[in-house]
Amino acid sequence: MTKTDNRERALIVVDVQNDYDGGNLPVEYPPFAETVQNVARAMDLAHDAGIRTVVIRQLAPANAPVFADGTHGAELHPVVASRPRDHYIEKLQPSAFAGTDLEAWLRREGITTLTIAGYMTHNCDLATAIDATQLGFRVEILSDATGSLPYRNKAGFASAEEMHRVIVAVMQARFAGVGTFEEWRQAIAQGRRLETEGIVESNRAARSQAQAA
Repeated sequence: MTKTDNRERALIVVDVQNDYDGGNLPVEYPPFAETVQNVARAMDLAHDAGIRTVVIRQLAPANAPVFADGTHGAELHPVVASRPRDHYIEKLQPSAFAGTDLEAWLRREGITTLTIAGYMTHNCDLATAIDATQLGFRVEILSDATGSLPYRNKAGFASAEEMHRVIVAVMQARFAGVGTFEEWRQAIAQGRRLETEGIVESNRAARSQAQAA
């Protein structure tokens, strides 16, 4: 079990904005109404535990179909806007690190472990987790405080459930320790991190399951 100090941990709240709440890009799985409440619980726990919170907001040009600057859809959801935060970032790219001061702020604050909540599992959360891992941070993601939506394009179709399920499995195998809010709460209480399992171990487990079927 890897011990961690709350002073070395930060909660990264990614793009909890109104367009995801039944707006122009509605999150479907897990349902937004459920996951946003877990984002709120995570922010409250972080505040009580002395874990610093960084709130991220995606911005787009005024004529963009989602997150258009100056629109209601681009604004932070009230659940996040109403809660305290230690740092605030506006970004233009999927990763919270791209073109922002996030890495510099985390280094200055002595943060080594990042816990990601917010949207979307398969896009900005994944991009942020990958960048964080490559920069040497330990990463966690709260699987019931994130969510996805379906895609159909020339490459095929994927439901919101498939998108979310596959991406959290990918992250658990390499980029982030995955857990529910309750599992994270327990980890905080025990002074430990949510750990990844590794690509080889995850593949072996999948092959064993297939052989047993």
